[in-house]
Amino acid sequence: MSKGKETNIKIDIKLDENKIPEKIVWSAPDGGVNEEEAQALLMSLWDGKNQETLRMDLWVKEMPIDQMNVFFHQSLVTMAQTFYRATQNEKMTATMNDFCEYFATNLKIDRKGKA
Repeated sequence: MSKGKETNIKIDIKLDENKIPEKIVWSAPDGGVNEEEAQALLMSLWDGKNQETLRMDLWVKEMPIDQMNVFFHQSLVTMAQTFYRATQNEKMTATMNDFCEYFATNLKIDRKGKA
């Protein structure tokens, strides 16, 4: 095995007394990110051994619904783009993009991704 470079991404979550996220702070030094605050995160990891997706979905309790709508829309658009890069499946990517359009239209999210 070759000796490659390692990097770290750090995510700190401040919880209230009921274990509800109040603050999300993340750092990715190689990407130039140092203790930046975020309001939500969706993380998926693939467990190839068990053939299942592991996930972490967190958002701060003060996150407004309109921002959550935009966050999900942008996440869905990004997933469609990533799916295409990974599979080159144009037909399914087009279907995913159609759903993203439907999602945006019904939640009144403009093309710039704002509610």
